[in-house]
Amino acid sequence: MKILVCISNVPDTTTKVKFVDSLRKLDTQGIQWVINPWDELSLTRALELKDDPLNQVQSVTVAHVGLVGAEPTIRKALAIGADDAIRINAEPTDAYFVAAQLARVIQENSYNLILCGIESSDYNGSMVGGMVAEFCEYPSISSVSAVKIENGQFIFTREIDGGKEVVTIPAPVVAIIQKGIAKEPRIAAMRGIMMARSKPLKVVEPSVAEPLTEIVAFELPKPRAACKFVDPENPAQLINLLQNEAKII
Repeated sequence: MKILVCISNVPDTTTKVKFVDSLRKLDTQGIQWVINPWDELSLTRALELKDDPLNQVQSVTVAHVGLVGAEPTIRKALAIGADDAIRINAEPTDAYFVAAQLARVIQENSYNLILCGIESSDYNGSMVGGMVAEFCEYPSISSVSAVKIENGQFIFTREIDGGKEVVTIPAPVVAIIQKGIAKEPRIAAMRGIMMARSKPLKVVEPSVAEPLTEIVAFELPKPRAACKFVDPENPAQLINLLQNEAKII
């Protein structure tokens, strides 16, 4: 049984975002790049499944669509415990293009379980996992918060309104993962960091797929208004501000 984890290379959430080229491109100078949090949790759960010999998981592979600058992030995934990695050598222009590239890798390597984070922390599109399943013509399940293997089948728990749903699906399947799939992301140990240097990282050229969207421009949010302090002995002023400025009462 083989597991593939699709990972994104995203800015650390503490990054101060700036744009260049008339607000058309992200200024990448000084950015600390990390594994997308949902993908990192997906990788952790995949490794937990592999750790249990009863699951008979042979390998955990990570795949990423991106240029050479993303390789430190991919190596981090290898240091955490992935067995090998695939980088599709292309700029990840939009969700459709990324899904098409990942789907080709999946079809060529016959993975049993494909894990995709529910969204990336930069664009928050929530589209790639579903598109990958459609390209591959595999069943997919979204909002997955738990997964286990029994008798060669995958048992997923997903969040629904008012409770949880348990679904059994045979391989191959695409699971779209949300937080809760693992308690904490696995941290790379020094031994893992050293081993990651020699683990296979295969670079493949992209297949032909035209992006369906383009970025016209980004827009930064408006600065927050200054905080106003109200004398606790003057409730009338507070009520006036809530009614006429905040307009919440």
